[in-house]
Amino acid sequence: MEKLFDNTEVAFALKSDKELRRAQFLFKMISNPSMVKIGTSLTHFAIKTKLPVKGLIRSTVFDHFCGGENEDDCLKVVDKMYVKGGVSSVLDYSVEGKETEEQFDAAERMTIKTIYFAKERQAIPFAVFKPTGVGRFDLYVKVGENQTLSAEEEKEWNRVIQRFDNICRIAFENDVKLLIDAEHSWMQDAADDLVLDMMRKYNKNKVIVYNTAQTYRWDRLDYLKKIHQIAIEEGFHIGMKVVRGAYMEIERERASEKGYPSPICATKSQTDATFNNSVTYMLENIHNKMALFAGTHNEESTYMIMNIMQQNGISPDDDRVWFGQLYGMSDNISYNLAKNGYNVAKYLPFGPVFDVMPYLIRRAEENTSVAGQTNRELDLIEKEIKRRKSSR
Repeated sequence: MEKLFDNTEVAFALKSDKELRRAQFLFKMISNPSMVKIGTSLTHFAIKTKLPVKGLIRSTVFDHFCGGENEDDCLKVVDKMYVKGGVSSVLDYSVEGKETEEQFDAAERMTIKTIYFAKERQAIPFAVFKPTGVGRFDLYVKVGENQTLSAEEEKEWNRVIQRFDNICRIAFENDVKLLIDAEHSWMQDAADDLVLDMMRKYNKNKVIVYNTAQTYRWDRLDYLKKIHQIAIEEGFHIGMKVVRGAYMEIERERASEKGYPSPICATKSQTDATFNNSVTYMLENIHNKMALFAGTHNEESTYMIMNIMQQNGISPDDDRVWFGQLYGMSDNISYNLAKNGYNVAKYLPFGPVFDVMPYLIRRAEENTSVAGQTNRELDLIEKEIKRRKSSR
């Protein structure tokens, strides 16, 4: 297949020279693990001591990786990506680490608000939420481990179920596809069971509700095949966002501390194989009650998906197959895919600057830890800077 992803003119067409220089600076910083550690510590200190750093954060890392502080702020970015680049958006309310019922209710309301927002805009085909956005982490753990809940915890869990159902029902009623993110393995069983119930209820005619499979877990292909079989037997559709994963170091550390086998693949090549085998299985069964959202920044996996689609007669614009990348990353994949007619959506995080900092710090740390990712971004940015200079 023709190599598409080296075309930097297409990749960065929406970026001004100033924005390109900012991206170059950010990825140079992120490529240095020591700088990421120092920057993280200084940011935590500045927020804790209430130093006036919001403007600095907003004009650098926040504006590169986020769409704005609220959904209306994001519209300028959404429209620009869609009209000029053919890339859709997934508005992701990226406020993390909340613990109270009031905060969970607020996250539910915000997710529902983004569903209504998406209904009115072709450029926003998906809504999204995290299970721990609408329920307490430790409660998912207890439910997943089949521990006995107190009377109060039973009521609390019923409220979590109700929030899930409210969000999924409103997505169904408004015909907006809904992605539900995956989180840490030791709370994921309870979330998986909840999402499966939502699929049973709202995916009878087509996919509205999507779960997420993090394929750095060696058990996810078997899980995918298992729920697909359930869907065939019970007569509903399966939607799955397939990604490599976001919590690898934490997973391994906890498994070591608690003395259980790591749920994470032993090597990067095994993770790649699990991802590739999972998306291959879905594409080969796409006509049998399946829909895929392939969340990947890996060029080889993306080419592989394109090849399998071609071999199986799946049109690039088939609504059952979407590609996804994070805003601020892998523009060479997103915009070149869109230019060639594929369905592409960028995850576009938003939220108050300081509330979104845990998300931004994780982005920096993940870029540092993924071999070659940051250098690839830098190489492409610098190639485009040189191209623009020479073309003048």
